[in-house]
Amino acid sequence: MYKIYINDIPFILSADLALSQRVPGDKDHIIARYNGSPKIFLNYADMLEKGRQLESITIFSEDLEQLRKDFFSNFKLIEAAGGCVFNVENELLVIYRRGSWDLPKGKIDPEETPSQAAVREVEEETGIGEIVLGDFLCHTYHTYRDPKERRILKRTYWYRMQTKQTTLVPQTEEDIEIAEWVVPTSFLERAQLPVYRSIKEVIEKVIEKEG
Repeated sequence: MYKIYINDIPFILSADLALSQRVPGDKDHIIARYNGSPKIFLNYADMLEKGRQLESITIFSEDLEQLRKDFFSNFKLIEAAGGCVFNVENELLVIYRRGSWDLPKGKIDPEETPSQAAVREVEEETGIGEIVLGDFLCHTYHTYRDPKERRILKRTYWYRMQTKQTTLVPQTEEDIEIAEWVVPTSFLERAQLPVYRSIKEVIEKVIEKEG
């Protein structure tokens, strides 16, 4: 399964053929069998970008890899990496940027591995060092349009990290207004917290792994 966030709404690619029993879904969840035309994904993307109020869209096919390739063919793929960074008090490092809470991350430079990029971006965006790289956590995917209106699909590699440092210096030139340490579970419980669903998903995954 692949989950791609379009306008913060999950667009799911699945190989679960049992979904055929649930077609066409309901008013909040669209479910459809893939018709073999990659351009159909653009119709759905337009629908979500224009503000259609849905909880999710799921497209299924017995060939998940072909489904993935056809979806990706409509976008320019950009790869990024970031970190779920914990201090010795087991607090999580979060940042506030452009009206939303986020985790430190950024594009992977040429000749960089995803893990190298993740550590560099955390250091640059928050000012901390002495980072100990931990396990790979997951990928997230989301789409957006660049200034030339080209469709972009960003794949982000997420890693768990640890540091003994606590002093944070937000990178203001990247529009980061706040960098702070939070208790992960309390952070997610804040009412009406402006945070993208993909970021919540990463935090939930690391909480689950921490057990």
